[in-house]
Amino acid sequence: MKVTRELFDQVMVPNYNPAQMIPVKGEGSRVWDQDGNEYIDFAGGIAVNALGHCHPELVAALNEQGGKLWHLSNVFTNEPAIRLAKKLTDLTFADRVYFANSGAEANEAALKLARRYALDHYGEHKDQIISFKQGFHGRTFFTVTVGGQAAYSDGFGPKPGAVDHVDYNDLDALAELISDRTCAVMMEPLQGEGGIISPTMEFVQGVRELCDKHNALLIFDEVQAGVGRTGHLYAYMGLGVTPDILTTAKSLGGGFPIGAMLTTETIAASLKPGTHGSTYGGNPLACAVAERVLDIVNSPEVLSGVLAKEQLFREKLGEINQKYHVFSEIRGKGMLLGCALNEDYKGRARDFMMAATEQHLMCLVAGANVIRFAPSLVIPDEDILEGLKRFEKAISSVVNA
Repeated sequence: MKVTRELFDQVMVPNYNPAQMIPVKGEGSRVWDQDGNEYIDFAGGIAVNALGHCHPELVAALNEQGGKLWHLSNVFTNEPAIRLAKKLTDLTFADRVYFANSGAEANEAALKLARRYALDHYGEHKDQIISFKQGFHGRTFFTVTVGGQAAYSDGFGPKPGAVDHVDYNDLDALAELISDRTCAVMMEPLQGEGGIISPTMEFVQGVRELCDKHNALLIFDEVQAGVGRTGHLYAYMGLGVTPDILTTAKSLGGGFPIGAMLTTETIAASLKPGTHGSTYGGNPLACAVAERVLDIVNSPEVLSGVLAKEQLFREKLGEINQKYHVFSEIRGKGMLLGCALNEDYKGRARDFMMAATEQHLMCLVAGANVIRFAPSLVIPDEDILEGLKRFEKAISSVVNA
């Protein structure tokens, strides 16, 4: 069968509109399409391919586990899941882990746990969940409602109730809304889809204090920011604030689907047998790969390298901007960066992304006004430099069109 982009339109539900080229092979931070054209990958599968494409150690872990055991269901446990859970609890604030298949599923579990914990300890009245405008927490109906972008949640009928939103980095607005009825506050410690927005230290510490004051759980959605992306294993570690529940996915599997919710023993106790579950959660293949990802990422060389690579990106993007005057600022942390467009190019992030693809560079957007980079944490410096040369050509083509 000849596989073409046209065939996609004939057989797929039309909720995606992918690029015309079809990638068929990846190695490190390079990708090749059906015609043998080579691309540099600054998109990282939307902050997923933390160690690039086909990292030999991940391929080995997958092949080894693939010859042993693929799936059991949660009627039984398995060694890779237990090993991975032990490493996650050893490396973080958490005592207990729940495995799922994705960030959305991990967030769904976190929200259900927060509601159940409040019911167990305080009663039915304590049900309010507060999150932040422009936040993104997944596409299940519960998580998309908690996410702060109506464009993603409208049009599907009545939404889950007792969910409210305030502006990110606006501590006064949160203080006004939060009360003893609040069961949880959910936030990204670095907003991804919403535009690559970093929190102020005052804000994130103030959120923690308000949660403590009102006996509300603080949920950190680290689906995009976690597993080394900010130069810390998890972003909370660089903010001086510890959440009650943390969700992780994307980079955790390095490209293999996995999600996890981490929490304390006391809070975890509310998810008693039968209260929640996932057929594939804790899958041996996924956990074997994720364990290897964690071992590699959680090293001083990789984590310090992320911050060094951030500086290289910022330096070169600054030089490009001096020539073309397109960005108002470069946002973000580590290998999650956003080029925010200035007033002259407002709303044109997708134009720049498409132009980059034409120059054989893969990148992303974060809303209509921000071009997003989320490459491999170990992308070689020469790939960064070559990718940014291509990016400059893309900028030039849009500016001079």
